[in-house]
Amino acid sequence: MTNLHKYPFIRLLLPLMAGIFLGDFLFFRGCTLSMMYVVAGLGVTGLAMCGSFFLRRYSLRWLFGVFFTLFGVWGGVVWMNLQLHQTQVGFSEEEQVYRAFITEKPQEKERSILCKVQLANASANATTSTVLLYLAKDSLSFLLKSGDELLLSTRISPPKNNGNPDEFDYVRYARRQGIGGTGYVASGHWQRVAQHPPATFLSKALANREHILDEYRRLGFEGETFAVLSALTVGYMSELDKDLFESYSISGASHVLSLSGLHIGFLYALLLLLLRAIPGGNKPMARAVRASVIILALWAFAFFTGLSPSVVRSVCMFSLFALSGLLRRESFTYNTLFATAFFMLLFSPAWLFDVGFQLSFVAVLAILWLHPRLYQSVHIRTRIGKYIWGMMSISIAAQIGTAPLVLFYFSRFSTHFLLTNLFVIPLASAILYAAVILLLCTPFPLFQVWVAVCVRWLVDTLNAFVRWVEHLPGSSVDDVWVYPLEIAGFYLLLWMGIRFVQRPLAGRLITCMSVTLVLCICHDILRAYDRPRQSVLFYHVRECPAVHCIASDGDSWLVYADSLPDEKRLQRAASRYWNRLELSAPQKIYGDDYRTTKLGEPFSNTIQMCDQIISFGGKRICVLNDNRWRNKTTSQPLSIDYLYLCKGYTGRLEWVTGLFDIGQVILDSSLPVYRRKALEEECYRQGIGFVSLSEQGSVRFML
Repeated sequence: MTNLHKYPFIRLLLPLMAGIFLGDFLFFRGCTLSMMYVVAGLGVTGLAMCGSFFLRRYSLRWLFGVFFTLFGVWGGVVWMNLQLHQTQVGFSEEEQVYRAFITEKPQEKERSILCKVQLANASANATTSTVLLYLAKDSLSFLLKSGDELLLSTRISPPKNNGNPDEFDYVRYARRQGIGGTGYVASGHWQRVAQHPPATFLSKALANREHILDEYRRLGFEGETFAVLSALTVGYMSELDKDLFESYSISGASHVLSLSGLHIGFLYALLLLLLRAIPGGNKPMARAVRASVIILALWAFAFFTGLSPSVVRSVCMFSLFALSGLLRRESFTYNTLFATAFFMLLFSPAWLFDVGFQLSFVAVLAILWLHPRLYQSVHIRTRIGKYIWGMMSISIAAQIGTAPLVLFYFSRFSTHFLLTNLFVIPLASAILYAAVILLLCTPFPLFQVWVAVCVRWLVDTLNAFVRWVEHLPGSSVDDVWVYPLEIAGFYLLLWMGIRFVQRPLAGRLITCMSVTLVLCICHDILRAYDRPRQSVLFYHVRECPAVHCIASDGDSWLVYADSLPDEKRLQRAASRYWNRLELSAPQKIYGDDYRTTKLGEPFSNTIQMCDQIISFGGKRICVLNDNRWRNKTTSQPLSIDYLYLCKGYTGRLEWVTGLFDIGQVILDSSLPVYRRKALEEECYRQGIGFVSLSEQGSVRFML
């Protein structure tokens, strides 16, 4: 890949990617570009690029490359900024009446029905915006379908983060998905006024996917079998429960559940095999017919699976693959991959930040670059041995290429990925081919039933194998924290290491060792900066009020204010932060009296709790989730550094100000809104500092 002039699309892709990153950064830093700057910037760089192209002096031709790169960067900045700007819609803080059109099939959540809708103000001609509405579960909300027109009353708010450290950035995710707001609609505050057929091309594609899912249900597929079959064939993952997805993730087979390049590659291979019978062999007309049929079939498949981004990018890639065969070019090159990425980012720049987009392209790039070197390093004579080693070398190349990103996003590495892929990939291909036959046999019900039995057996076998691999010893390495800088360093070291293996030179060896040393030093510096420090942390997690006391040696205690806390919700919100600090598993305290001492440790690293008053690190935290202190008196108020008010406390602040000398009040998000507002007003009147977790997010106090 040193001769970049052979791959012209990388010269287009890299500036565009840099511009998209910069545009995203500027937008979320509050810098929104005005149309004047857009036109001026594009005009100046465009004119400079055109002018430098016609320079006669050869020594100045490099100016064209500079201005061409600047034009690409600026174009990426503008395009990304404009896409994100469309999600900035001014919603009223009061409840309003809206007209909404459901654009996708509603999804059942734990306590509500989630509907993705196009929203328009019913009382004014406001710009339509895509929002997520959570409708209360009732007998009517379960009947909603894509295409329904609703008249509803609700308050729409922009996406908001909880503010917990290292938690998933929901605001960025929603904006990049084109979501401008969210709202909750209570029962009786909405009504369906009309049912419209799918209007847009995307809605028609989603409707066709629903027909396929209904066909699966009609044939008796249900439970985990239906969930895996739907994910494998049409990319519908809403039926996958967390336990099943966790099993696939631990075993290293989660990639087969995401309809992407692997599945499109299976379909492409099947079509290519079937079309070899076209008369004419390698004549231009035969190649044109073959390429046209393959491209049409691939895009038809993408249409019937709902045109998800992962399918679209894979179909784009294999369409270019088919065209390269038509033009008698090298079947698949880096340039094909770069061209696919370039045109997809032109269509939707936000796809650059999609995890699936990054993993799929990095995996293909690793296969193109690393697989030939791995495959040729081992000489096997038997045909079966070559097939097995070919699959293993492809899996190893893809795993090496995607390992840093997988560790960064999921903090997990599957150790049995070779064993898993050796069996999962053939099973997944068989399921995909059998599902195609199953759908084609719809006019023949009797034969279709027998095919359905085969499909069910294949899917159940796949699930059973994945469960077996999951329970093997050491099936995965979890809770790994990787810094973004280390990802870049890993890829640099991998590239230099392969070059050294190909051609051992002393200079290359010294360079590799130097990069490794720098990475180790950077890692030690970052780990030293992120070492645990004695502190008290209050999380913004609904239905789980808790105080997290962290000692400097990595031990910590979670004091729950609720007898039945939603521990899984807290785990999801804070696990990445705990991984980054390399904390031990927190010891759980459920409001009872508690005392711990550690031999050889100072008193400041111990925790005590009595009557819901926590003593830790020389500070006192009083947790109030009931009215136990009402009508109590004292001659000498107890000094309290932090008063933590949670759901269950129904009194006023003045009930406890005579008992405690309060340093600061922490208002938990579990408190009802009206109670929180009343307590905030009392804090203002009495001059007591307070923190509202609902407004400010998580807060940490260093001790």
